[in-house]
Amino acid sequence: MREWEGFRSIKSAKGVWLTDSKGNKMMDAVASMWCNVWGHSNPTLIKTIANQSKKLQHSSLFNLTNEPAEKLAKNLVKISPGMHRVFYSDNGSSAMEIAIKMALQYWKNIGEEKKSQIATLENGYHGDTFGAMSVGYVPEFFGKFKKQLFSTIQFPVPNKYRLPKGFTFSDYQNHCLEKIETRLSKNNDVAAFVMESGAQVAGGVIIYPEQFQRKIGMICKKNNVLFVLDEIATGFGRLGSMLQYEEQKSMPDIVAYGKMLTGGYLTMAATLTNKRIYDSFLGEFHDWMHLFHGHTYTGNPIAAAVANENLRMYQKKHLIKKIQKTSKIFEKFYQGISEIDIVGDIRHKGMLMGIEIVKDKEKKTPINPKKSINKIFFEEGKKHGIYLRTLGNIVMLVPPLSITEKEITWLLLRTVKTIKAARSQVL
Repeated sequence: MREWEGFRSIKSAKGVWLTDSKGNKMMDAVASMWCNVWGHSNPTLIKTIANQSKKLQHSSLFNLTNEPAEKLAKNLVKISPGMHRVFYSDNGSSAMEIAIKMALQYWKNIGEEKKSQIATLENGYHGDTFGAMSVGYVPEFFGKFKKQLFSTIQFPVPNKYRLPKGFTFSDYQNHCLEKIETRLSKNNDVAAFVMESGAQVAGGVIIYPEQFQRKIGMICKKNNVLFVLDEIATGFGRLGSMLQYEEQKSMPDIVAYGKMLTGGYLTMAATLTNKRIYDSFLGEFHDWMHLFHGHTYTGNPIAAAVANENLRMYQKKHLIKKIQKTSKIFEKFYQGISEIDIVGDIRHKGMLMGIEIVKDKEKKTPINPKKSINKIFFEEGKKHGIYLRTLGNIVMLVPPLSITEKEITWLLLRTVKTIKAARSQVL
């Protein structure tokens, strides 16, 4: 961190623009960490927050409830096929911790003590808390904590750009699925399979091949393994559909939402489960079947109120259809970006693009500069009026979902200039 002498102080924001204390503007190309939907300072969401804050700022969900949280639970179940109940938390990592605990305790509640293993995909990411790190182990992020994490069963994921030698893309997909099928059919000890829905985002923007997620879900069902999906970063329109599990035709037993749930205005997350899972936690007090988990701000009424308004706006403004149209602008820049000699691969779906930077295009040699790639691209992006953040050697574009076609075009033009300007620093 010594390379960072200081940070820009953002004083205000409107639409897709951030303004710092000196009056400089930057386009928010990462949607303030992938969560912003309608742009900053949206008057409808601000009014909702203000109105709710006048009535009830916070009230615990321990032995109590509140109207906005009740309404939101109904709204979430309504838009989530197969889901039956909602468990609130404060952030995505917590939502996944809850999902893991639910999955493990479910089998204990029904007397299947042997089912205690968690299966997941290599290179997945589910958050920074210890349970989330265990199921979403990214070595570069979490290697220093490896000894403290619980063990999981990891399976490879198809990455078209980086295939093992001797495999076609189709062959490698089948290879990955066969490994999953073989292991899940043995020992009857796997409680749940946990994966991001639609794509791995923090792990390098790896878009799943068609049918891959669906087939994993089918393998889980066949072998009596719970299917747990993480839609925290990929749902609510980021990949072009409201819910990725619907598009992927892969029904989960448990699913987690976050990030865009409140439009990016307040922190809130939710873990949803089907009736079978929910019913396993019912019983008399002495049965000791309840889930011991809770957060101080669980079901916060202000966050719930703005989440309800956010969901209403999705429908009123036909946001998903707009995203599907607007996101096509990205495709027009594929060729121009790919012609840059340090660009190895472009991966895109919906309002998400990952541009992999390489040292040698022909050999696909990863970049390994002495300086932080993140800092290099942040500084160069700043010069071109955009706020960029990389993950490893992946330049990520994750703009607010309501960004206009004109704004996306501007962003992509500036991104091309930024990558070209950064070239001499990363080689």
